[in-house]
Amino acid sequence: MQHHYKSTAPATVAIVQELFQARAELRAKSAKLGELFGGEIAPMHDITSHFAGGVKLSADTALDVHWRRPDEWGYRDLRSKPVIPKGTEKKDRAAIRSEHERLLTLWRENYPARVSPHDYWDRLGVNTGNLMLCGGALFEHKGTAYFLLGFSIDEADHLAKVAAGKPTSGWIEGAVEILPSEYAAAVEAFKGAQS
Repeated sequence: MQHHYKSTAPATVAIVQELFQARAELRAKSAKLGELFGGEIAPMHDITSHFAGGVKLSADTALDVHWRRPDEWGYRDLRSKPVIPKGTEKKDRAAIRSEHERLLTLWRENYPARVSPHDYWDRLGVNTGNLMLCGGALFEHKGTAYFLLGFSIDEADHLAKVAAGKPTSGWIEGAVEILPSEYAAAVEAFKGAQS
């Protein structure tokens, strides 16, 4: 069952805005990284974070010295060590290693930090274990934070469980449960503002 909430508490809204700002910054830094390497960076995510993936480069085998073969979408990962073709002269090997070290340094110095939405959910007061098991989404629109959770949250229940030392689903400051139709209207307004 899905539960819909909203909050206008300034601290709650600020945390949601910070998450979206961090994700926008990740996209901007990924684009800059892509410019440095001559290709688009794959936007990636796992169960707890968003991060920059490989670079969309050509399938030219000449790139295989420094880059892994492209995945099914054409993105390549920088190798940790170069793969020097057999028969390469000694002086050329040194040049390849030097170029690879330059690429690695450029990658490390410009690779954007991961963004972990779970850090923001923690700051909001939500039990991220429940979040992983049951799911959740959030966004902010016109000074109101909206939440879609696969579990319910209740302030009184949360406080009682905390006082008793028992596990709780958590609580979001200022959260009030809303109808799915109000949430859906807010989603549409949010999407309209993004385009």
